[in-house]
Amino acid sequence: MALRLPPGRRGVLPSQYLHQAIAAGAVSAGPFTIPAANVQPASLDLRFGEVAYRIRCSFLPDRQTVEAKVKDHVIDEIDLHRDGAVLETNRPYLIPLKERLALPPGVRGKANPKSSTGRLDVFTRVITDESYRFDEIADGYEGPLYLEVVPLSFAIRVREDLSLNQLRLSVGRTQLDDDELRAFHAEEPLLFKQGEPVPAGELAVAGGMFLSLDLRGDDAGGVGYRARDNAPLLDLTRTRAVEPEPYWEPVRREAGGERVVLTPQRFYLLMSDEAVSIPPTLASEMTAYDPTSGELRTHYAGFFDPGFGYDPDARFFGSRAALEVRAHDVPFMIEHGQRVCKLTFEHMMEAPATLYGQGIGSSYQQQEETLSKHFVRPPTTSG
Repeated sequence: MALRLPPGRRGVLPSQYLHQAIAAGAVSAGPFTIPAANVQPASLDLRFGEVAYRIRCSFLPDRQTVEAKVKDHVIDEIDLHRDGAVLETNRPYLIPLKERLALPPGVRGKANPKSSTGRLDVFTRVITDESYRFDEIADGYEGPLYLEVVPLSFAIRVREDLSLNQLRLSVGRTQLDDDELRAFHAEEPLLFKQGEPVPAGELAVAGGMFLSLDLRGDDAGGVGYRARDNAPLLDLTRTRAVEPEPYWEPVRREAGGERVVLTPQRFYLLMSDEAVSIPPTLASEMTAYDPTSGELRTHYAGFFDPGFGYDPDARFFGSRAALEVRAHDVPFMIEHGQRVCKLTFEHMMEAPATLYGQGIGSSYQQQEETLSKHFVRPPTTSG
């Protein structure tokens, strides 16, 4: 069976075409079945295979296969069956994924961490054979997929079939340029503040739309969380949410000001001031942003599927984005309204059969809390 895409159509493949790609063998998992639940509105969850390799350094294969290149770097082989295994902080691991690709000509891929992955400060990126770039999967690629995993704040327990990353497939030119973004926002707003579309004159557009920080926070001045040092093991194999206190300490704005001074190399979870709405005809990606000074890094790259923050009945207007922030070498002051990350937008090939949040177990629709789904959500104090 061949993957049949509409001739002349461009855009990100929606869920119905991802199902077709699986049926046609363009995406497969060898002797394993790809669960239907792993197909999201515009992406596919990728699963750990049976083993992980602790490696001494990160690498790119360039003109070699990953299997050939990694042989010089393996320190240990780890079994991910049954109870899984512990991945220690600040050590790189390479994990063969169950899914492999046989993309037809004209179809390319891109991978990104799932939202929960970034919120746990777990750095991940996909590697393919004969590639010189992470997360970018070449047009017509045929071969296996591997995931590099580096836990940064917490040691984590993982096992076979865990999913930390997602894959998107696309055809042709997909990204909206700045003029297209402004025109789309005028017709169907993409960013909101206090339930109102952000006025055209207040949009910051440059290869995407910039988001700013909310450092007003709640009535107690709480604006987010900072990862604790020497936290306990975080078990990602368990579905029961854990208490956040051993892992996170609250962050409050400074007295008398809407600002926070970041401690170097510490990981923060904060919230965007704007709410984002992704309509059915678009997909979005959060891109990491480094100011020219190089002192601040915000947000691991991540996908926003069609339907995030979107309600056709106008019962709510957008969902705010969780922002992952780390200062580099010196203390760095951030202020309310500071622009710290960027959303790029892509055309969908067609609207997905099911949108984000529509009864598919989406975890972050209308979120007002930055913690990942792994933690018990604390009671909020509205601001």
